[in-house]
Amino acid sequence: MNLSELLNRLPLGDYSSSPQFTGRRFRNITPRPAPSAQPGAKVMWDFLFNKPKNTEPAAPLPVRRISTTELDSAPEGSLYRLGHSTVLMKLRGGWWITDPVFAERASPFSFAGPKRFHAPPISIAELPALQGVLLSHDHYDHLDSHAVMQLEGKTQVFLCTLGVGDRLVSLGIPPEKVQQYDWWQGTEVNGVRFTATPAQHFSGRGLGDGNRTLWASWVIETGEQRVFFSGDTGYFSGFAEIGKRFGPFDLTLMETGAYNESWPYVHMHPEQTVQAHVDLGGRWLLPIHNGTFDLSMHAWWDPFERVVELSQQRGIPLTTPMMGERLNIAAPHTGSQWWQPLMHEQMVHDKALRTAG
Repeated sequence: MNLSELLNRLPLGDYSSSPQFTGRRFRNITPRPAPSAQPGAKVMWDFLFNKPKNTEPAAPLPVRRISTTELDSAPEGSLYRLGHSTVLMKLRGGWWITDPVFAERASPFSFAGPKRFHAPPISIAELPALQGVLLSHDHYDHLDSHAVMQLEGKTQVFLCTLGVGDRLVSLGIPPEKVQQYDWWQGTEVNGVRFTATPAQHFSGRGLGDGNRTLWASWVIETGEQRVFFSGDTGYFSGFAEIGKRFGPFDLTLMETGAYNESWPYVHMHPEQTVQAHVDLGGRWLLPIHNGTFDLSMHAWWDPFERVVELSQQRGIPLTTPMMGERLNIAAPHTGSQWWQPLMHEQMVHDKALRTAG
């Protein structure tokens, strides 16, 4: 456990010039709706004591192992999903990784918290030298401090949002490697343009540090392709504005998981994910933020099943690569419905138990 993080020992810069900063905290474009009576207590109780068994797979998920030899010869525009929101991409000859989480648990604790469904397809030590790390926000399922420190020696630059850069420096990342941006700001690295764009979410890693750092989505432009990385977000009007400014997108990496009727403000349901993809002017849709951690009350396979059905209904090209399977950003393949054999096996087993009971 990183005690300094949990106790909120985070020195912050002066962000008074940011329209998103209120003097101490960052805020969303659309204010959070007034909550109903005590939703937090009920949700927490259900999460701890009334969780369905199908929120976790009954057996390890299939993973395609990635070798260093494969990455050495990977063509330009290769993309590998490593788990949750961690994606490895080869852009303009350089490797980039989004929200790298390799920890066993998405938690400040090594002994408690959501545990991985599967091992990463490749270890940090086996990863190639990285042009950069791209971070959307500082929640534990997106910013793994141990992974970040292990990556520092093989990474040229860390691109992140306001305040998250301060957090990286406090963890020990050299300041000269850290660049942090407000919404609509960005930079170009080795011919690839990165722009931090709005998202509707929140931040924090410890006691009392809620919303002291900014969250964002990212637009990635190589000259040949445009990719959108959603980070974490609820559905909001900002998608249409991003699409207007930067679209259309060849590929959108969209949050599709950890949703719940009690928190649609900060996490999209699959129907909203598909609509956000349309708002952005997306062509191919790759659902992320699923298949690795148990972060809600829905079945672990529900994000895949629902987004497949919705995409088919609307004629949207959808790609669902297995963890570790290579995807070509310029010409994605549909992937297989790799989760279904385990899903069906688990459903039959659960039905048998209910019948016997």
